[in-house]
Amino acid sequence: MPANQSKDEGNDDQLFWAFTLMSAAEYNFPNPPDGTPGWLALSQSIWNQLGTRWEAATCGGGVRWQIYQWLPGWGYKNLASNGGYFQLSARLALFTGNSTYADRAVEIFDWLEDMSSLVTHDYVVYDGANVDPTPAKGDAGNCTKPDTNQWTYNYGIMIGGAAYMYNYTNGSDLWGKRLSGFINKTAIFFPDQNNGIMTEPCEGPENCNGDMVSFKGYLARWYAVAAQLAPFTAPLVMPHLQKSGIAAAQSCVGPSSTGGGQYECGNRWYMKGYDGKSGVGQQLAALSIIAANMVPFSKAPLTGNTGGTSTGDPGLGTGEDEGIPKIDYPVATAGEKAGAAILTIFMTVGTVGGAYWLVI
Repeated sequence: MPANQSKDEGNDDQLFWAFTLMSAAEYNFPNPPDGTPGWLALSQSIWNQLGTRWEAATCGGGVRWQIYQWLPGWGYKNLASNGGYFQLSARLALFTGNSTYADRAVEIFDWLEDMSSLVTHDYVVYDGANVDPTPAKGDAGNCTKPDTNQWTYNYGIMIGGAAYMYNYTNGSDLWGKRLSGFINKTAIFFPDQNNGIMTEPCEGPENCNGDMVSFKGYLARWYAVAAQLAPFTAPLVMPHLQKSGIAAAQSCVGPSSTGGGQYECGNRWYMKGYDGKSGVGQQLAALSIIAANMVPFSKAPLTGNTGGTSTGDPGLGTGEDEGIPKIDYPVATAGEKAGAAILTIFMTVGTVGGAYWLVI
């Protein structure tokens, strides 16, 4: 973890960097210079770090939203962190063929479904649950009462993880059932009143924050991965990607605030044009769903057995990696810290969204 993020990075933030690193490995991005960890090794380091944060003493397991107890959200175990840990484990299992990662993916999934209240047995995905009791709200804590908000990206995370596990298990019925179960539940994000266009729940009341405006892009991304790794899902997801992809493109006609032309993308794709609400998250979401439509012409994510060349280090992040040089990062200025979230979004969409174009 960079020193300048040690006071504000959460587990879900770190996992999105891990997703980007795994995408670099899966799409054979050029490897880093000799003597520095490769994409796979860095992903393994994050996985190892997450293992030290698994907390069986509360909620019977799971990792907290935040890494450090002084951060808001320390008392919350969220889907993005735990589902993200599940997906990272599944991706490492498929890329390396190492059953240790697959076993961890199963352990996390079982906790999500059986011990926590974050995933129901009929594949409804909730946002998270409190560790500590809040009597005034009738919450006994211990992850027994979920925040029942449903978001596209949380479903996307679970769809992605299930797709990787389906492929890893050579198409097992169990993971196929789970994958199709999650996909079927995403029907709530394609309401008839919006002509079946992908819609985030916050769009109706117009109270989406800077994170929420990017969420649809993650569902689109992992829909696409599902279509590649579990081809039986293509008829389920491609019509959604195609219809909403057209709508997203139609929203990208807003005036640029930086002189880049009439290409600012809107937030509410069902408006059949630009809705005046643009930003980095909107650009990310639109690019992601447009790129996801290239899946029929793209290669599936590579593994170590199908041409992936990224070098791993299973001990990185455990203290057993003395051969890896320590990387010191300069302390960030206040302005640089303020831009950290934006840079994360740019890196994520640039790596994953651009990868689809590179491999066709």
